[in-house]
Amino acid sequence: MNILVVDDEKEIVDAIEIYLQSEGYTVFRAYTGREALAVLEEQEVHLVILDIMMPEMDGTRALLKLRETKNIPVIMLSAKSEDTDKIMGLSMGADDYVTKPFNPLELLARVKSQLRRYTQLGNYVKKDTVYQTGGLVVDDEAKTVTVDGDPVRLTPVEYKILLLLIQNAGRVFSIPQIYEQVWNEPAYSAENTVSVHIRRIREKIEINPKEPKYLKVVWGIGYKVEKMDKK
Repeated sequence: MNILVVDDEKEIVDAIEIYLQSEGYTVFRAYTGREALAVLEEQEVHLVILDIMMPEMDGTRALLKLRETKNIPVIMLSAKSEDTDKIMGLSMGADDYVTKPFNPLELLARVKSQLRRYTQLGNYVKKDTVYQTGGLVVDDEAKTVTVDGDPVRLTPVEYKILLLLIQNAGRVFSIPQIYEQVWNEPAYSAENTVSVHIRRIREKIEINPKEPKYLKVVWGIGYKVEKMDKK
């Protein structure tokens, strides 16, 4: 399942990410409320860990905006421990409240508890994890890729790029968008990095990489996986 961690302190995000990934969760990162809302627009997120004190847009305002469209669990983080702050956060739509400094194992237990409630109450519908266009098939649960039934071995980064594109088949992603979503960091110099990985993916999934059938470039804009009928 996918969890969005939002805090302006990178070290805290790093630490939380390590614990969540060790339990098999996919982690998205944001450092302001505005960045968090942007991630929620682009990605399927099942739970948010949201700090209150942040620049640009604080966690309270981000929570109010989030609640306009989503009912996913939200765990608030704050250095404030007064009961009035907890009550305010919970009354604005948070599902739980953790005071800094916190024990990562306690936070992990609260995450599991909230996700368990979320899934058991029927708000979460598990999506199909097999994505196919033409003869290209990506099974995200098994983490496998096949082309016309033949297995393809990709590196973890190559897999993430292909998964992003095939999940959104037909949609064009710019190089910065691909970099930020796969590497989870700002795309300061992404051009060569992304291009090299795209070339390697093509070499593995295309019969003729110079005339690609699946992974197409849209000149001046970015890349996409062609949307085709299943074979």
